[in-house]
Amino acid sequence: MTRLGALWLCLGLALFGLAGAATAQNATPVETTTAPVDEGAAPVEIAVPETGLDYAEWEALAEQAEGVILDGDEPAFLLEETRANLVVWRDRFDTVQNQNAQRVATIRDQIAALGPAPETGTEDARVSARRDSLDQQLAVLRAPGLLAAEARSRANGMIGEIDRQLRDLQTTELTRRDPTPLNPAYWPDAWAAVSGTVSSVLAEARTVLSIDERRANAQDRLPQSILFLLVGIVLIARGRRWMERARDLLPMGGGRAQGVRDFVLSLGELLLPIFGVVLLVEAVDILRLMGPRGRSLLNTLPEAGAMVITAKWLARRLFHEGLQNALHVGAEGRGTAARLTGLLGWSLGLFILVSAVASVSRVGAGGTAALLFSVHVLTAILLYRFGQVLVRGGAGADAQKVGTEGGDSVVVETARDQTYRTRIFRMIGRVALVIAVLAPLGAMVGFRAAAEAALYPAVESLALIGALVLLQRLIFDVYALVLPGRQSREDALAPVLMGFALVLVSLPAFALIWGARVTDLTEIWTRFSDGIAIGETRISPTNFITFVIVFSVGYTLTRLVQGTLRNSVLPKTRLDLGGQNAVVAGLGYVGIFLAALAAITAAGIDLSGLAIVAGALSVGIGFGLQNIVSNFVSGIILLIERPIAEGDWIEVGGQMGYVRDISVRSTRIETFDRTDVIVPNADLVSGQVTNWTRGNSVGRVIVPVGVAYGTDTVRVAAILREIAESNPMVVMAPPPNVLFVGFGADSLDFEIRAILRDVNFVMNVKSEMNHAIAKRFAEEGIEIPFAQRDIWLRNPEALRPGAGDPTGDET
Repeated sequence: MTRLGALWLCLGLALFGLAGAATAQNATPVETTTAPVDEGAAPVEIAVPETGLDYAEWEALAEQAEGVILDGDEPAFLLEETRANLVVWRDRFDTVQNQNAQRVATIRDQIAALGPAPETGTEDARVSARRDSLDQQLAVLRAPGLLAAEARSRANGMIGEIDRQLRDLQTTELTRRDPTPLNPAYWPDAWAAVSGTVSSVLAEARTVLSIDERRANAQDRLPQSILFLLVGIVLIARGRRWMERARDLLPMGGGRAQGVRDFVLSLGELLLPIFGVVLLVEAVDILRLMGPRGRSLLNTLPEAGAMVITAKWLARRLFHEGLQNALHVGAEGRGTAARLTGLLGWSLGLFILVSAVASVSRVGAGGTAALLFSVHVLTAILLYRFGQVLVRGGAGADAQKVGTEGGDSVVVETARDQTYRTRIFRMIGRVALVIAVLAPLGAMVGFRAAAEAALYPAVESLALIGALVLLQRLIFDVYALVLPGRQSREDALAPVLMGFALVLVSLPAFALIWGARVTDLTEIWTRFSDGIAIGETRISPTNFITFVIVFSVGYTLTRLVQGTLRNSVLPKTRLDLGGQNAVVAGLGYVGIFLAALAAITAAGIDLSGLAIVAGALSVGIGFGLQNIVSNFVSGIILLIERPIAEGDWIEVGGQMGYVRDISVRSTRIETFDRTDVIVPNADLVSGQVTNWTRGNSVGRVIVPVGVAYGTDTVRVAAILREIAESNPMVVMAPPPNVLFVGFGADSLDFEIRAILRDVNFVMNVKSEMNHAIAKRFAEEGIEIPFAQRDIWLRNPEALRPGAGDPTGDET
């Protein structure tokens, strides 16, 4: 199978799988099994669904497959056929394994409800009999699944052995050394292969025409053949022009719409000529004039033609001057890149045709190597030149961006740092250079298979990368067209994620190009679908998807209930803001826990099987994450005990501010400088915290003031009391107090101590009282002293002029 055919087969299998998943299954027949019971008891009849498996047939197939595997020298086609049969049986076993899962779970619940048999004492005979009956039913129902699981394990092991042998055969093929194509002795064989193939095809055609019946049938089909021939020629010659004319006739619709429209119409430029090539081949094939060799060569023409047409289409789309430069190639290199892309398509098509000629001519290894060597060299030269364009093109694309300002051309942006995509394409270009050098050298010394396995997949990979670039740009255009007015398409996240998903989806295509078999991909998917085993619990992708969906639904419902309580219910209660936030946060924790529990149950994950793993994780948490766990527990204590609440004014660790958020791990405090301080919850629980507004906002203000010695202290106290009582934030019960606190070094010290209605305004009240004190003291002539000091000099004569001159000369 060719790589192009493998790609189409992979796509077909994927679509078939989706269709099969959407199709309803037919009802399963039911058989009746009699379970043995104790003597004297009536037999128990259990209805067990028929498995439809013939284990005798399976044993015969398994023994035959084991013989093929043990032989070790079987050809690849026999291994592939044996593997396909084993895969069919493995799928049957997968179906049977979980056939009675629901009934088994029900009976296990019934047995659990009865409880274990007592070790001592007696038990009611009816309970014992019922437990024995359920145990027998459970054994009968589990038997088909256990047998299927054992047979599946056997089939799975044999499939793995066959895959290993196929990989060994592939490795042997790649490392095989053929005769060197530089030996002139093989050149006549290469020429004989070409001329002999042409002669054989013509001879087969003459032989067919000599048969009257075949000639008459060809004449009958001639009108249809001519019709196919004409339509095919028209599609090849005029298909592109039709699409260009349709592009001119359709309305422009803006830049984003134009990009989507141009891409859709360009698909016609690609598909119509390919369909034309298929019609040309069908026009010849319908006449039935070709022999086996001719038909083999004819069947390769559609693939070869598709390579050429696709390469030309990619060259136009990727390097057209009117389009954005998707591969970051400079303007001076786009024409060269477009020509090289088209020539690489021709080289791929030529390789397909020449390989077909070598295959039907049955030429020896030396003749085949000589026949294909010139094609290898041509492809390597083109690939090397294209790699050079990619390596050097990024500098021209990123050097300067020119715009207009005031009618003159100026450099509006200089991108000195290369973009990530440019670096990627440069790396791809360097890889292409290495392959282009090594592949012909390998073919020269006789490693033809290895050279072909590296050279042509590299070219096909470049084509697939170009197609991915075009599809990613189409995603951006469609996103910008569907959601106008949103972020620019370069800054939007959704199209970037879709483009990344597109790259992931293309990985199987890259694997097929580089020699992977379709069965390899299906096996990887099967192993992925089986999931991973953690202890005795197996988690499959289906379980994971179910878990994510159920948890997402539960999380969404939790957030909706929290929003309803926060905005509609709790504001109408007597709870303060801190209590409301605690209720909402606690409900969120409970809701997330219940959502996780429901998701685990819905996914069918057995938590009992994870006990050992959970124990190991607990030890790891205890040693490595003890601080996080401590903060988490402290956060729960803060929500329940509520020593602090959101909106409180607290002081902790030298930081003072308002509590803005209490989360699971830490608490966010907004300081008066409007900066956020993140405090671990453990510090709030185990450390010393000052809460200025705990319970109420009433607080005290202390305003110190000093007056000069000799001032009437009673009069000062009366003035300060009047100032305190006149402030609107000061409460009168208890009344403010003025204290004569002591004799200072420079002043008589007083303090105003008053209770405020709202301690949050303590600094404002302090400032207002200071203003009032300064004003009243100035009116009353009361002096507010400041520190005064007398300075004594021990040798004042040193400051006189000329004091430092021994001669007394003042000069």
